[in-house]
Amino acid sequence: MTLSEAVATRIDELLDEKKMTQYRLAQLSGLAQTTIADIRKMRNKGTNIQNINAIAQGFGIDISEFFNSPLFKGDSITD
Repeated sequence: MTLSEAVATRIDELLDEKKMTQYRLAQLSGLAQTTIADIRKMRNKGTNIQNINAIAQGFGIDISEFFNSPLFKGDSITD
C-alpha cells in the first residue's frame, strides 16, 4: 500500500468511526471539500503533512493519533 492509499483509507475509517461526512470534515478542517475528495480518491499528488494535520484537527484528534493505525505500521507502506 502506498502512503497516499493509507492516508485515504485512514480518512475513510475515521469518517465512518466519527459518523462524519466529507463536507463536515471540510468545514472543521478548514480545507476545501475538493481537496479532501482528491486525497480520498488519491488524485492529489500534493498530499502533505499540513493537510493531514488539518484533517486530523477536523476529526478532533492530533496527528499522532491519525497515524496510530496498523495501516502505517512496519513494512505496510511501499513507495
